[in-house]
Amino acid sequence: MARWSISQLTILLLLLVNTTLASSNSSLLWGTYRPNLYFGTRPRLPESIMTGLMWFDANDLQGFQRIRHACDQGDGIEGYGYHKHDGREFASQVIHDTPSNIKLSTEFIKVPEGKHGGDWGVRIRGVPINNEVPAVTSVMFYVGIEGEGGIDIMNKLSKKGLESPVRLEGDTPELGDFEIQIVDGQGIGQDLSRTQWLGKEVPKGSIWRAKDFVGEHIVTNARQRIEDGSLTTDQIYSEPYKLLTLSNSLIEEEGQVANFYTFQKLFHGEFQFDVLFRSSSSIKPITSEKLSTALVSKEQEFNARFESIFHLKEKGFSSGEVEFAQYLLSNLLGGVGYFHGSSVIDRSHPPMQDEEDFKGEPIRPELSSPQTLFTATPSRPFFPRGFFWDEGFHQLVIGEWDNDLSVDIVQNWVSLIDENGWIAREQILGEEARSKVPSEFQTQFAHYANPPTLYLAIRKFIDRLEDHQQQRALRDIMGNPMRMGSLDDVEVLRNLHLDQPELADQWLKSVYPKLRQNWLWFRATQRGRGNEFGREAKNNEAYRWRGRTPDHTLTSGLDDYPRGKPSVGELHLDLHSWMVFGTTLLKDIAHKLGVEDDVREYDKVQEDLLINLDTLHWNEDQQMYCDQALEAEKFTHVCHKGYLSLFPMALGLLPPDSPKLGAILDMLENEKELWSPYGLRSLSASDPFFGQGENYWRGPIWLNINYLTLQSLYRNYMVPGPYQARAQTIYNQLRDNIIRNVYKEYQKTGYVWEQYSPETGEGMRSHPFTGWTSLVLLIMAEKY
Repeated sequence: MARWSISQLTILLLLLVNTTLASSNSSLLWGTYRPNLYFGTRPRLPESIMTGLMWFDANDLQGFQRIRHACDQGDGIEGYGYHKHDGREFASQVIHDTPSNIKLSTEFIKVPEGKHGGDWGVRIRGVPINNEVPAVTSVMFYVGIEGEGGIDIMNKLSKKGLESPVRLEGDTPELGDFEIQIVDGQGIGQDLSRTQWLGKEVPKGSIWRAKDFVGEHIVTNARQRIEDGSLTTDQIYSEPYKLLTLSNSLIEEEGQVANFYTFQKLFHGEFQFDVLFRSSSSIKPITSEKLSTALVSKEQEFNARFESIFHLKEKGFSSGEVEFAQYLLSNLLGGVGYFHGSSVIDRSHPPMQDEEDFKGEPIRPELSSPQTLFTATPSRPFFPRGFFWDEGFHQLVIGEWDNDLSVDIVQNWVSLIDENGWIAREQILGEEARSKVPSEFQTQFAHYANPPTLYLAIRKFIDRLEDHQQQRALRDIMGNPMRMGSLDDVEVLRNLHLDQPELADQWLKSVYPKLRQNWLWFRATQRGRGNEFGREAKNNEAYRWRGRTPDHTLTSGLDDYPRGKPSVGELHLDLHSWMVFGTTLLKDIAHKLGVEDDVREYDKVQEDLLINLDTLHWNEDQQMYCDQALEAEKFTHVCHKGYLSLFPMALGLLPPDSPKLGAILDMLENEKELWSPYGLRSLSASDPFFGQGENYWRGPIWLNINYLTLQSLYRNYMVPGPYQARAQTIYNQLRDNIIRNVYKEYQKTGYVWEQYSPETGEGMRSHPFTGWTSLVLLIMAEKY
């Protein structure tokens, strides 16, 4: 081992701090956010307690370069994620940190009790991955207060560290009085020596930068210890963990009060400890013993409930496949976050002003008023924020597991629709969220749209509601009424909007005005020129995405999918299809609410849209639906076989006996076009753009469009008619191909991926991508 002089060690520490201070909001322990004490349920205010975990390999000095705090694809972690997560009271996660030689597991229990949200407990375990190598792990747990309130250490403060258990007391307006304990586990050969500690004040809204604060402090403390000679050079080489420690001090300048505490524990080999939060209003405070019992019972409840909903064992899936499916659900739930802050919005472009070549370059970007969003997220390391395009797909999965959690999230999204009917396609709220987005992509433009996939989730809620009411009526007839339970019953809380029709009615009434405003905004700002350039669109019901560039239509969600040359005369098939789907949904909601004037309006628009779908977008020569563009001031079809061509079928807009459906099925089945052994390609293999350029939506397999295709085949076209047998055959083979490939790649890599190779089936790009790739669970369960 190389030996350094004291001056070289100081330089090394400066280098180390420069490589450890890049934080993100995708915490490895908790998901995409530091957990508030309402785990799985939104708190009343964005200001609460924030807690988290950091760790590093303390066996050598350079292990400090790998302080773990956030998910990062470059960390070399060989798989991590939740294997069980019920969305409300229980979660279990495993992190395979091979570079640090530790497999970390975190288990969480929430006990809703009392007036302030109840208690919670976390059990943190570590097991060396390679027993042939000494495993020394430095683990740091931190607690911070965002907003009003305070927190203090109750142990006797000592420069030698704190004796176990560490105990804190605090209070906030939302949580009342509370206590937190850090309790050592027993009997597994760990180092139960004193806990090192640090208390200091950090600026409001910056606790997400915990890694920065702690890293800087450890380096400063280490430099001081080197300079004052409190550690010999031999000690630094043989026991580097003694150098990289907290200072055991309370740092409060004049007028400051510490709102951030970090506790550092050193473990040799295997370890375990608990963190317990106890609300003063809880009648039976949580203990380590209760935590142990609850973890066992909650895991059993999770497994039983999972099978009762998805029936995967009943369908013949293996235990490994069932665990994989649980991983899909659990990580989607584990990625649900509570975000608060301002967005960067440019409203300088008049929303009704047309443009030929708007480049999406900010002119007058401004910070909006702070907003709040409760949302799932596509990917903890890469996309830890809300995406309008993704969220409707997320809620298809979450709603099947927990209806009321899903309608809460959907309602939260709908509340962000502004007075004009616009909603930002990316919700980059606050500094923490912006830290994960390059500056050139942070500005949102108030004339840009995005696919309104929340329609999918709302449609599914209405379907669940109708099915639930039919089952309820049948049970009443049979003399076997459905059990209502009490409001303390978590199972009942998941289905209140299904069990109680008046709540469902109130929910629809609450979201309908905003949904209608958004629909009107689409019709005003995204309307195309359907009666110009030689076209005749009935009542000008024709649409195009704004914010186009020659190579991208980011607003469509199909970023680099080939389109025509941007112009004011182009029309886009996918947006037209979304408008048909959305108009149909809003007509159904208006009918349920008795708003008959709106029903008549939707009915007429729906009729015009369906006529224009064929009039404007069907190309008889190519036998496919296409975009339109301009050439020499005349319209022409731009036809690229791929996901775009599927939208009328995938959204169920075609009747089962339509000959156009037959042409689409021909395209699906053709191995030279969309068909592959791993799923449907996003662009035909025969297209000149296949695999070219960025190759994002030009061939790779995406699970959201494959899911839409499967669900439409299953619900709309595997019915009596000329294409029933073909639809059944395509459905069965496509479903098998997708399940087999995504599971294979999960087994091989430990992750599910953003997209999959059309040539090899290998996972590509962001990972873990447990957003819409989690739709594989619904495909396995055939929950459409």
